[in-house]
Amino acid sequence: MRQNIGMGKIIAIANQKGGVGKTTTAVNLAAGLAIFGYRTLLIDLDPQANATSSCDAELGSDYASTYEVLIGQLSASSATFPTYIKDLFVVPGHVRLAGAEVEMAAMVGRDKRLAEALDPIKRQYEFILIDCPPSLGLLTINALSAADSVLIPVQCEYYALEGVSKLNDTIRVVRRYLNPNLEIEGVLLTLYDNRLQLCRHVAQEVRNHFGDKVYQTIISRNISLAEAPGFSQPVALYDAESRGSSNYSSLVSEICADRPSVLA
Repeated sequence: MRQNIGMGKIIAIANQKGGVGKTTTAVNLAAGLAIFGYRTLLIDLDPQANATSSCDAELGSDYASTYEVLIGQLSASSATFPTYIKDLFVVPGHVRLAGAEVEMAAMVGRDKRLAEALDPIKRQYEFILIDCPPSLGLLTINALSAADSVLIPVQCEYYALEGVSKLNDTIRVVRRYLNPNLEIEGVLLTLYDNRLQLCRHVAQEVRNHFGDKVYQTIISRNISLAEAPGFSQPVALYDAESRGSSNYSSLVSEICADRPSVLA
C-alpha cells in the first residue's frame, strides 16, 4: 500500500433502467483502476450481487455484506474483502439487501447510512465505486448521498434517454436536500455496435443532450464482456486482448487523466 493516499473519490454508477451495462461498468472500471495501481473499493448495493460474483472476491460461506453495513450491524471495514486483483477490494452485495429498504425506512438518517459508514475509510482508497441497483429507491438514494459524483451508463438503444431523465430528477432532489456537492462524473455509451445506424443515432443524441459530459470512450458490444462474469472475472483477467478490455482500459485513462500516475 502506498502512503499518503488521501481521501478517495466516491463514484456511484447508476441508471434505474436495467440492462445498460451498469454492473459490467462497475466491475471492469474498478478492476481497471486497481490494475493501473489505484487502491480501489467496489461496493455492491444490488441485491442480485452480480458485481460481487464477477470480481471473484475471497468470501466465506456466510459472508458479511452491505446489508449489515447499512443497518448498522457492522462497520464498512469489517465487511471489506480482498479480491484476486492487487489493490481491488469489495464490500459484497447479498440477497438480504432486498429487505434493507423496509428495515431502513424507520431509521433516523436513513438517506445517509452509507455516507456515514464510508466516512471512516475514505482515506484508505483512491477510488470507491458503488454499483447501484436498477431502481431509484432508498439504496440508490444512499449511494447518491455518499458519492462525490455519479457515472451514468447509457445503452445505445431505443428510449436510452427516457430513464436518464428520471435519474436526473433524482440527482436534483439529492443535491437540494442531501448532497449539494454531487456532480455528474460522466455519461458512458454502452452496448455500442458501429454497424447499426440506430447506435450511431443514439450516440449522437446523447452527445447533443449531455455535451462534454459524455466520455470519448465507448463500450462496444463484445463477447468477452458477456462471457467474463460466467468465469467470475473482470474482462481484463478473462481476455486482456479483447475489445472490451481495451475499452475499459481507455475509460480508466480518461477518468484518471488529471490524476498523478501511479505506475511511474
